Amino acid sequence: MNSQPDQTAFIEDKSIDFVPAGERHGHARSLFTLWFCTNIAPLAVVTGAISTQTFHLNILSALSAIIAGHLFGGIFLALTSAQGPQVGIPQMVQSRAQFGRYGSLLVVAFTTMIYLGFFISNVTLSGKVINNVIPTIPLTSATVIGAIAATLIGIIGYRFIHRINKIGAWVMGSALLVGLVMMLTQPLPAGFWQQGSFSLNGWFATFCICAVWQMSFSPYTSDYSRYLPENIGVFKPFICTWAGACCGTILAFLVGVVAINVVGGEGDAMAAVRQATGVLGPVLMVLFLLNIICHNSMNLYGSVLSLITAMQTFRPQWRPDARVRMLFSAVVLVGGVLVSVAAAANFVAFFLNLIWALIGVLIPWCVINLLDFYVINKQHYDIDAIFSADGGRYGLVNRRALLVYFGGVLVQVPFVENAFYTGPWAHLIPGADISWMISLVVTSLAYMRFHQRGAVGHYGREKARITGLMDNGS
Repeated sequence: MNSQPDQTAFIEDKSIDFVPAGERHGHARSLFTLWFCTNIAPLAVVTGAISTQTFHLNILSALSAIIAGHLFGGIFLALTSAQGPQVGIPQMVQSRAQFGRYGSLLVVAFTTMIYLGFFISNVTLSGKVINNVIPTIPLTSATVIGAIAATLIGIIGYRFIHRINKIGAWVMGSALLVGLVMMLTQPLPAGFWQQGSFSLNGWFATFCICAVWQMSFSPYTSDYSRYLPENIGVFKPFICTWAGACCGTILAFLVGVVAINVVGGEGDAMAAVRQATGVLGPVLMVLFLLNIICHNSMNLYGSVLSLITAMQTFRPQWRPDARVRMLFSAVVLVGGVLVSVAAAANFVAFFLNLIWALIGVLIPWCVINLLDFYVINKQHYDIDAIFSADGGRYGLVNRRALLVYFGGVLVQVPFVENAFYTGPWAHLIPGADISWMISLVVTSLAYMRFHQRGAVGHYGREKARITGLMDNGS
């Protein structure tokens, strides 16, 4: 482990190392502002509008599905976030306790790909927004500016990410609330509240989108809570994360729903927001740009930690510091910019579809992670074993956990519908992707069953060993 560094350092000195008690700081409420601000994003606005544009729900039906979906999915995100103060290590490092030192590499690889995918797509988006706000800046230059800004925030690290999101939560949240009031207090189109109708399929499809939205953040939540004091417990970080993530996303989704219904048509939700909020519209676009950059800094930070985790797996004695994190950040920056600038528009769309398809592999991981931490290990892991060369008590490969994980992924296949594949049972509920729910149930049952069998087997072996020793002693 690294010696205790200066907590006042401007740039975070750690990467994936354990955070000892003497370096813990902060309050659980910072998790509220972090996840609130993170989720007030253009993509959330656009996704919220889908409930009325695609599924043709009326506003009240859409709102109920949005609230229910985020409140449900947010439970998983918040439970992973609450692990941070108890373990003091990043989320992907923690996965070694569930899958073994080498066994965790598969999940780390998937997670890294998703981080990098979202980083590249947001680099592209920030460049377009900068170019739109300031047309004199060429698109390529704008892309580079947006990428560098996100990278610098990610390099500075944990403290700065929390601070900038604390400011952003108040500024962005207030602006969106004012915009929402402006939209609802202006003369509304005839039949505004009656547009669309309730349909069970549309409601459930919206619910699923919102639930998966929250769950997709789970692989990096404890990265942003690991510096909190261990004695803070589980409830406070859970409730602050849950409330922040849900409130922020529900607000952004609702803005998208209202804007598209005010303007009408099947147009772009962000354009609808700009039009429906009048003089506030240009200000909101600038704030959304800043939000994209801040959010992308988290994608970079998470991807770098995951890359370092993967490399450190093969070098157990290596304790990478801030310089290593800066180097990896620079590599991700250059790679992300090159792909973003060189890629054609259709390639970016293909890349995004691939990333969204990969999110399905995170569902069984999330289930295994939560059951293992909260139910099986009672909120405690052996940190020394997690970092040991042989995996300690967790071993190099946990075959049972990997088998359950693969089963949780494969069981989704018949129910999947994405840009690349549609399963034979994908339309059991038209418009709704229920594959994640199938995986949730099957993985939960299988993991607990396998654990029980493993525990019984271990007990039997120990009993036989002890009996043998007693017999030999007699």
